[in-house]
Amino acid sequence: MSEATVYQRLREHLAYLKLTTAAEQLSGELERAQREQLSVTQVLEKLLRLEVQETRARRQRGRLRFALYPVIQTLAEFDFDFQPSIDRKLVAELSTLCFIPERRNLLLLGPPGVGKSHLAIALGVTATETGYQTYFTSAADMVQNLQAAHLAGNASSTLRLYLRPTVLVIDELGYLPMNQDAANWIFQVVSRRYEKGALIILTSNRGFSDWGQIFAGQVVAAAIVDRLLHNPVALNIRGHSYRMRAYQEAMTEQRTSGERRSLPRRAS
Repeated sequence: MSEATVYQRLREHLAYLKLTTAAEQLSGELERAQREQLSVTQVLEKLLRLEVQETRARRQRGRLRFALYPVIQTLAEFDFDFQPSIDRKLVAELSTLCFIPERRNLLLLGPPGVGKSHLAIALGVTATETGYQTYFTSAADMVQNLQAAHLAGNASSTLRLYLRPTVLVIDELGYLPMNQDAANWIFQVVSRRYEKGALIILTSNRGFSDWGQIFAGQVVAAAIVDRLLHNPVALNIRGHSYRMRAYQEAMTEQRTSGERRSLPRRAS
């Protein structure tokens, strides 16, 4: 069998096995092997390494698409200097994702605009890139989707969407009051994930003592808090709003620009 035939057969085998990256790189790697006098084993290891890298990247992209993060944010982008109340050592520990195998819920509490969502998304994205399946939703969207599914008669399948991921990120709990039906859906998700040992990353602008006002009832609020507070990691952020800072900086720049334009020109 000629070299050309062997090469063609090899490409066909790789294509049949859907090792597309290895197939695409085959010619170049064979040429490099001849130049550098590499062994067959070395060539095979390089081709499979490239295939593994591409497979990991493809799966990571798929996990990120499934997770539905509104933006991709990282811990490196977080301005810790603006929020000195945050325990940087704790955030650094959380970045190792040690809380996931320990099955500890992560609760991020504080007023609007202090970076709760940024931290929640950044840790969720880190978990996704590491290989965990995650999913992002606002509390309001989750309740709305579950209620709509219930009315359509397929609540069970929609509920699985929120129960299946290893990490469920629930954003903005407490910004809007919830009626009894909404409170029951939150309880269903929290309770069932608690039973299976799956964790939640949750952000809220309200302290736990105020959750009775969110859910219009102390009983269901107490039941939800009881499950969330089983061996949790809590991060309270007390600081200024990033959005307000950005607004003030924009206003300052606008005033400065206006003052420059209004200065009279000197006569020549």
